[in-house]
Amino acid sequence: MLDEALIASSLAARGIVPDAKQRYAIAALAALPGPAIGDTQPPYQGVYCHGLPGRGKSLVVDTVFELADCRKRRLHFHEFLREMNQRLVNEPRGDDRLGSVSKQWLGGIELLCFDEFHVHDIADALLMGRFLDTAIRLGTRIMLTSNYAPDGLLSDPEFHERFVPTIEQIKRHFRVIHFDGARDYRFGGEAHPSPRFFSPLDAAAGNALRDLFLRHESSGALEATKVSAAGRPLIARAVGAAILWADFEALCVANRSHLDYLDLAERWQGFIVDNVHTGWLRKPHTLQRLVWLVDILYDRKRALFIASDQPIHAALRSLEGAHDLSRTLSRLAEMESRAYRNTLDEALDQPTSTGTDH
Repeated sequence: MLDEALIASSLAARGIVPDAKQRYAIAALAALPGPAIGDTQPPYQGVYCHGLPGRGKSLVVDTVFELADCRKRRLHFHEFLREMNQRLVNEPRGDDRLGSVSKQWLGGIELLCFDEFHVHDIADALLMGRFLDTAIRLGTRIMLTSNYAPDGLLSDPEFHERFVPTIEQIKRHFRVIHFDGARDYRFGGEAHPSPRFFSPLDAAAGNALRDLFLRHESSGALEATKVSAAGRPLIARAVGAAILWADFEALCVANRSHLDYLDLAERWQGFIVDNVHTGWLRKPHTLQRLVWLVDILYDRKRALFIASDQPIHAALRSLEGAHDLSRTLSRLAEMESRAYRNTLDEALDQPTSTGTDH
């Protein structure tokens, strides 16, 4: 069991004084990494933290996770789905391939953290249901953050009833905590001294992006270059060791999946998304791809720069048609602030690597 005072101290170092609900969550989370046997074992196997974006869910959970001294793993939900599906492809046929793969995946993990847990698709729902069954049976401790209460998972009325048994499992084995604070911590922060988002799409924006690219790249080519995204071609405007500069049309209007963005985020520290014509965002599939892109870059703490025909926040606030759009707005607010710690800025203090195979 972790010391709650140590957790509070770590949060205070980041300027966070926990409110009543966050303190309740800290107490529940602190008990999770404790012994799996004996009287000190908590009467629950996981903690499910849910609420509106920016209420401190990830901050509290990640702080506890960092302090936990056990065999642990934290990952974004998209990354988990990719790994599971890759394993399923190679798993021999059998009566319970999902259960077998889940058990293999969980081997050696005592504490598991899922950030931004969600279920919108019936195939993902079936996979997650069997996975959670296996994790509960194995005694794996689990931390989840989500924008959705358990009853709001897989809200599609055509499929929701099929996920109800898993929802009941979560309610039975997890301490469910609603982060209901009024404040979104990601808004109102001090702006980064160097602009992150540019509009309109004029010569000034183009020059700013060029200067930004050259400031971080000593040898990047300012010319169109073909790269691969999860095996599919993508024409970039410029490619360096640290930054990928590409048009929004190639990144999000084209038919892509979260697998493409996971692949790109593993290879570059910063991303310039250029020529965003916000009218494209009225297409639900295009908007959903932007949500995926922002989620994955934020989770990996990558730097994001956007050039659009009108301010991106204003354009997104007027839209519907994608899951988790409010979270995207919240994360974009943090990504353009001074408080956002990203790997591109950190890389400036390190020697540049030129051996990456793009």
